[in-house]
Amino acid sequence: MAKKRKKKKHEVEHINESWLLPYADLLTLLLALFIVLFATSSVDEGRFAEVSKVFSEIFESGSGIMSESAPTTTPVPDDSVGEQDENSSYIEDQQSLGETQDDLDEYIAVNELENQFDTEMTSEGLLLTIRDSVLFKSGEATITPEYKRLANDISGLLTLDRPRQVVITGHTDDIPINNAEYSSNWELSVMRAVEFLKIIVADNEVDPNLFSAKGYGEYKPIVPNDTIENRSKNRRVEVLIQPLVLKDGTPVTAQ
Repeated sequence: MAKKRKKKKHEVEHINESWLLPYADLLTLLLALFIVLFATSSVDEGRFAEVSKVFSEIFESGSGIMSESAPTTTPVPDDSVGEQDENSSYIEDQQSLGETQDDLDEYIAVNELENQFDTEMTSEGLLLTIRDSVLFKSGEATITPEYKRLANDISGLLTLDRPRQVVITGHTDDIPINNAEYSSNWELSVMRAVEFLKIIVADNEVDPNLFSAKGYGEYKPIVPNDTIENRSKNRRVEVLIQPLVLKDGTPVTAQ
C-alpha cells in the first residue's frame, strides 16, 4: 500500500505593515516643514495664504493655521519729532539771545567799558552786569548826568526784535547805610534799580509792561565782602534778559 505523500505546508509569513503609519506621518510633517520654510523665506501675504490652504488640506481641520489675518501693528507715536521741535525752538531762542549778547559786547568794547560792564549767558537768560560806580555816586540812587548816555544806549540795545521780559536788579555791599534818604541797603538797591528802569522805559521803543525792578541789598553778593575790591564788585545793577523758551521747550510765561 503506497504511502500518501504529505504535502508540505508552505506557511506564508504575514508581513507587519504597522510601521507605514508613523512613516507616512513623518513624511507629512516633513512636507509641512518644507512648505513653511519655503513660504517664510520671503514674507508675503500671498504665500502665507497658500501655506494656510495646504495645512488645511493636510490636517483637514476645517481652517488653516495661517487662516487668521496677520496682526496689524499700531504705529507708535514718534516722540522724538516733538522733542526735536522743542529743542529747535530752544536753540533758535538761544541764538537770538546770543546775537543780543554780541551787540552788547561790541558796545562795551567800542566804549572801552570792559572793567565796568560784563555779559554772561546763564540758565535764567542773558545777564548784563553794570558796576554801580558807572551809574551812581556812593550812597545815592540818582544816575550821574555823564552816564545817562550809557543808560540810553543800553535802552536802544534792549529794543529787541522779539519782545522779552527784562528784570533789573540792584545790589549793594555789606557796609550799612543810614542817611536822610535811605535807611537800609535794601532800600538803596531797589531805588537804584528803579532809577535805571526809568531811563530804559523812557525810550518809546520799549514796552514798559515787559520790564520790572527789584533790589536785594547786600544779601546776594557774587564774592565775599572781605576786601575793598570785592565790595566794589558786589555793588552792581544787573539787567536780566529772559529767554522765550525753556530748555524743555516750554514757553516762558510773564511773571
